Amino acid sequence: MQPKYLISIGEFCARNDIEISFVNSLQSIGLIEIKSIENNLYIDAKQLQLLEKFVQFHYELDINIEGIETITHLLQRVNYMHDEITVLRNRLSLYE
Repeated sequence: MQPKYLISIGEFCARNDIEISFVNSLQSIGLIEIKSIENNLYIDAKQLQLLEKFVQFHYELDINIEGIETITHLLQRVNYMHDEITVLRNRLSLYE
């Protein structure tokens, strides 16, 4: 029985025609979290959109695992800086 809100890695890979080793590589560098339940591998539904983005990077844009890791890191930094700018603008508006 499949746990609620978990998606089977095997089923995801079969439906999207991708290799399980690709998903395992993403997990090994810490980009996604895979759960093992009764010898089956699952990904939380909350991470599905992220996994689909990585699949698109790799299979459609031909970006390797290291490139995906770099892109993810840079996007996280941009989001952090965006949040920091918002906080600073809010502080600045208090003084205007």
